[in-house]
Amino acid sequence: MHNHSTWILREDSFEPANQHHRETIFTIGNGYLSTRGTFEEFYPGEEAATFIHGVFDDTPVFFTELANAPDWTALEVWIAGERFSLADGEILAYQRRLDLRRGVLTREVRWRSPQGRTTGLRFERFASLADQHLLLVRFSAEPLDFSGEVEVRAGLNGAVDTLGRLHWDWLNQATGDGPGANPGAPPCATASLHLRTRKSAIEAGMALRLSIQAGNNPHLAGWDVRAHPTLVARAQVEKGQVAVFEKVVAVYTSRDVASPWQAAIESLARLPFMAWEACFAAQQQAWEKEWECCEVTIDGDEAAQLAVRFNLFQLLIAAPRRDGRVSIGAKTLSGFGYRGHVFWDTEIFMLPFFTFTRPHIARNLLSYRCHTLPGARRKALAAGYRGAQFAWESAATGDEVTPVWVPHYQEPHNLVRIWTGDIEIHVSADVAYAIWQYWRATQDDSFLLECGLEIILETARFWASRAEWNPAQNRYEFTNVIGPDEYHDHVNNNAYTNAMARWHLLTAGELYDWAQTNYPQQASALLGRLGITRKERERWGESARKIYLPDHGEHGVIEQFEGYFALQDINLAEYAGRNQSMQALLGIEGVNQTQVIKQPDVLMLLYLLPDLV
Repeated sequence: MHNHSTWILREDSFEPANQHHRETIFTIGNGYLSTRGTFEEFYPGEEAATFIHGVFDDTPVFFTELANAPDWTALEVWIAGERFSLADGEILAYQRRLDLRRGVLTREVRWRSPQGRTTGLRFERFASLADQHLLLVRFSAEPLDFSGEVEVRAGLNGAVDTLGRLHWDWLNQATGDGPGANPGAPPCATASLHLRTRKSAIEAGMALRLSIQAGNNPHLAGWDVRAHPTLVARAQVEKGQVAVFEKVVAVYTSRDVASPWQAAIESLARLPFMAWEACFAAQQQAWEKEWECCEVTIDGDEAAQLAVRFNLFQLLIAAPRRDGRVSIGAKTLSGFGYRGHVFWDTEIFMLPFFTFTRPHIARNLLSYRCHTLPGARRKALAAGYRGAQFAWESAATGDEVTPVWVPHYQEPHNLVRIWTGDIEIHVSADVAYAIWQYWRATQDDSFLLECGLEIILETARFWASRAEWNPAQNRYEFTNVIGPDEYHDHVNNNAYTNAMARWHLLTAGELYDWAQTNYPQQASALLGRLGITRKERERWGESARKIYLPDHGEHGVIEQFEGYFALQDINLAEYAGRNQSMQALLGIEGVNQTQVIKQPDVLMLLYLLPDLV
C-alpha cells in the first residue's frame, strides 16, 4: 500500500490474502458508529461489521459485546445479467482511497465479466460527521464495450452475526415508494427495518432510500424479505453512459430516541432527492472544522505525515461527540477485537490527544467513568475493598467483563486463566490521573465538582483499603498484581502500580483541600454524601508516604517488580525477523520467567510521573 498524498490512504491492487487487515484499515465512522471497509457487493470470507457506540448485548465467556449492527452498505450489482464480484471475472484496474481530510472511502474498478463485458464501477461511501445518523453510498456504472441493463439491489441486512452469535430479534419492516416516485421527480423507493437486541433490549431503527440518476427506462421495486428489506433498481444503460445509484440510510437506536424506527424514517423524509451532494458538502465542512483543531503537520517526511493523520482520523471517527455514556474501546469500533470493551488505554494513551485539541470530547470520555462509577463500587465491594475499583475491562455498566477463562491461542482445546480482571489494579489510578490531567489542562472546575472529584476520592479509598502493611519492613505494599507489562503476573510491588497508588492518594488529599478552600459548599455536600472525614483524608497521606517504591539501585535503574532483575535476560537480537510475539514463541509460562516485557511499564511510569526521578 502506498500513497502520493499525505491526506489519501491508497490501495492500488486487490490482495485477497490481506483482506481482513485492509477491512480494518479502511474503516469509516463519525463518532456514533463505524463500519469496516468490506465491499458493498460482498466478498467470500469478509468480516463485515458496523458497531454503534453503547449497543452491547450479552454473550458467553466475554459477558457482553458490541452487537454487530445491520449491514447498511449491502449493494449487489448485476451487469447485463451477470453478478459483479471481485472473485469472478477479471480485474483490469483497481484502486481504493480513504480520504482522511473528508472522511470518504472510494473504490474504482474496471471489471471484465466472465462473459467478456467490461464495465467501469465506482463506489463511494461516508458516515456523516455533520449528522451522525446519516450514512450514504453512491454507486456509478459505465458500460465500456456494450450496452445493457444495470441492476442494483440495495438492502438493510439484519441477518448479521457477531463472530457466529446472533444478537438481533426482528420486530418489523416495510418497503414502498418514496416521494421521488411522483411525476417529474427522480425515481426513488424506500425501505426500513426495526430490530431489538436479544438480552439488552436495545432497539434499532434503520431506513433506506434508493434513487437512480441517468440510464433509460429506470424501474424500482421493493422486495420485502424478512430481516433484509431490499430495494431493486434497474436501468438500460448505453455504452459510455454513466448510471448513478444513490443509497441513503438513517439509523437510530433506543439509546437516542424513544421510537428509533420512526425517527429513521422521518430523518430520510427531510432530505432532498439525490442527497449526496448536499450531505457531502456538510460532511466536508464538519471535517474541515475538526482538522483545524487537530491537524499535526510534519515537514519533510510524507510517510510520517500520512501515518499521523491516519491515526488521528481513527481516533476522531471513534470519539463520541454527543454521548457521555460511552467511551472508546481498545479496538475502537473497527473490528471484533476486545468486544468493544474499554481499558486503561483510553485514559492514558487516547485521552491526552482530545484533552489538548477537543476538550469537549475528552469530557465525554471521562463522563463515561462517571456513569460507570456504580459498577466500580460493586467491583470493590465484591472483592472486599472500600470505595470504587474500576474494571479492567468495562462495558455499558462498568461491571467487570474480563473473561475468566479463554481458549489458548495456539491450542484452542485448552483453556487459559485470565488474571487481569482480578489483579491488574492500576486502572483505577489511571482513570484518576486522566481526570486530573484534563482538569489541569482545561481548568474545568464544573466537571471536577460534578463527578471527577468523586471518582478520585472513591478510588483513593480503594487504594487505602487494598494496601498491605508489612510490619517487618515498616511499609505498605501491593502484592499479587499485574503491571502494564502483562507478560508477568502475580508479581509483588510493581513499580508502576505502587507509584501510581502513592500519587493517587496524595493527589486525592490535595484535591480534598482544594475543594474545601475554593468551593466549600459543594465540597461539604460531596464529602458529607460520601462520608469522607478529615481524619480519613489525613490517613491517605500517611499511608501514601509509607508505600514502598523500588529505589534506583546501584546502577540507577528502577526494578520493574521485586525479583525482575533475577529473571533470565533474553538476547532479542537472536529473534530478529520474528513474526510472532515472544509469548507465542516461549509460551505463557516461559516468557514469565524472562525479562522480556509486553509493553512499557517503568518507562510509562516515568512518562506520567517524571518528577519521580
